[in-house]
Amino acid sequence: MNMTLTPVRAHTGGLGGALLACLIACAAFCLGELPPLKELSISPMVLGIALGMAYANTLSGAMPADWALGIAFCSKRILRLGIILYGFRLTLGDVLGVGLPTLAIDATVVTVTILLGVGLGRLLNMDRGTALLTAVGSAVCGAAAVLGAESATRAKPYQTAVAVATVVLFGTLSMFLYPALYRLCILGLSEQAMGIYTGSTLHEVAHVVGAGHAMGGGIAGNAIIVKMIRVTMLVPVLIILSVIADRAGRQGPQPLAGEAPRRLRLPWFALLFLLAICLNSLWQPPVAVGAAINLCDSFLLTVAMAALGMETSFSSFRKAGAKPFLLAALLYLWLVLGGYGMARAADAFLL
Repeated sequence: MNMTLTPVRAHTGGLGGALLACLIACAAFCLGELPPLKELSISPMVLGIALGMAYANTLSGAMPADWALGIAFCSKRILRLGIILYGFRLTLGDVLGVGLPTLAIDATVVTVTILLGVGLGRLLNMDRGTALLTAVGSAVCGAAAVLGAESATRAKPYQTAVAVATVVLFGTLSMFLYPALYRLCILGLSEQAMGIYTGSTLHEVAHVVGAGHAMGGGIAGNAIIVKMIRVTMLVPVLIILSVIADRAGRQGPQPLAGEAPRRLRLPWFALLFLLAICLNSLWQPPVAVGAAINLCDSFLLTVAMAALGMETSFSSFRKAGAKPFLLAALLYLWLVLGGYGMARAADAFLL
């Protein structure tokens, strides 16, 4: 009798954890519509992880232990589905329309930021997982890139949460800094170059949208396209990270006699993400359908972020220390200064 009921209780408990993550995501969306937060372009994903962490550090001990099954399902499987649907925000035409100079700038930013992050992480004697996730989040598209890299590298939940916190912090800072510098005419960039600068260096898509619209003119549209090109680069980044993680695993303890040999674990969701981009390029859905897909995608990613927060306690941040924030600050300086130099060069080339 007990053997029959135990799986049922486990399944029900897992469902309870998943439903709680969905409820937290709904709360994040509602909070995101409040005027102060909406004006700041605070993403529901950011609010979701904050609410999830509030749960983890207050009420998690009073909840059934088997709820962790549903929470883990949301932070892994639901996340991958959200990443795939994210591809319907892009088209191959977006990639080709920005021109080779902009593609070169995006590729340089992504490559140098990741390599610099890994190198600085070693100098700071940081754990490799946190340094890599912070670098990928700074290089590509903030929290979504961190979550994708977490799945590809199988990082620990606290490492992911720390990386998300750092990219959100510095991305939000840029959302206010860039418009202020532009309005004061300190940067001396044309509208087109300012769009390139904004899209190639800000962390989150929401940060680019907020900063672009704050500067007005034709900056927002150009910045968003440049940013979305960076998002497409998540696919090769995740594939490369998976290959590296597989090689590192092969250098570790080898399988015992009778065990199945290790196989390369490619991030198939990243390839499906690329397929979604191709489908969106060949068939443009009606506006209402496209809006529904984007809303569903945003909700799924918010559910994943909420679940991630639910797996993270403040003790994990104390364990990480100040080094991840120092690393993120150094990468931020590179993005601001190095990105500005490339934008100036692009401005001269375009003129």
